[in-house]
Amino acid sequence: MTETTPDPSNPLRIAFSPCPNDTFVFDAWAHGRVPGAPALDVTFADIDITNGMAERGELDVLKVSYAVLPWVLDEYALLPCGGALGRGCGPLVLTKDGADTDLTGRTVAVPSERSTAYLLFRLWAAEVVPGGVGEIVVMPFDEIMPAVRDGKVDAGLVIHEARFTYQNYGLHNLADMGRHWEETTGLPIPLGAIIAKRSLGADTLKLLADSVRTSVRMAWDDPEASRPYVLEHAQEMDPAVADQHIGLYVNEFTADLGEDGYAAIRGLLTRAAAEGLVPPLGPDALSFV
Repeated sequence: MTETTPDPSNPLRIAFSPCPNDTFVFDAWAHGRVPGAPALDVTFADIDITNGMAERGELDVLKVSYAVLPWVLDEYALLPCGGALGRGCGPLVLTKDGADTDLTGRTVAVPSERSTAYLLFRLWAAEVVPGGVGEIVVMPFDEIMPAVRDGKVDAGLVIHEARFTYQNYGLHNLADMGRHWEETTGLPIPLGAIIAKRSLGADTLKLLADSVRTSVRMAWDDPEASRPYVLEHAQEMDPAVADQHIGLYVNEFTADLGEDGYAAIRGLLTRAAAEGLVPPLGPDALSFV
């Protein structure tokens, strides 16, 4: 494999979401404050868009769902940092009618069928909705709660800051996918991953991982430095909600996946493969370099 060297005049193309956790993590790097880090050309895109970019082999670095990894790991390597895993931060299934809603045959809106949220939902539904859910409708995550509220769908699978705001739409939390995952596995919830083109080469991949870690630590050391970037892209989110979002999704796994992080990723994808939801992973598929 031919290895490429980062060129300051030709920045690496990266895409991540405008959500506070991503802008918090990448602020220092995106603004050239990480010593020795490659320059970045940033595209903001919803997770369903970045998942599609990864499947088509677009861009050099991407924030994607862990659920899409089985389709992209031939071309991309999983970086051991920068992503979103955690506890108590899983997707929720919301309804308009309360906790006794039976989802058998019902229409459910989801942010992506290539999302970790969707895999967690299907693993949960396989146990608690024996009749099977009905139609799955994919829509941008910020449109899901209004669709449930307005009766366009029977239930919605929500992620991100919706954990903190769904009551504002008069909705009910039917089930917490993260709680179900943690109770059945004891592992953290694997949500979003950072991947980079393998063709960049081992040295550059290591530099990217170091750059991510430094950017995260700089954000932790001086949270106020990232605040303008976070709020600029937070879609009119209340600053207090943005802080909650960062506190929930940026944690020790963001700095380093570690043993538990890798166990969670492999556990999710192994279970999903057993249900026929994703292709099986090869033994070295998650290897960094």
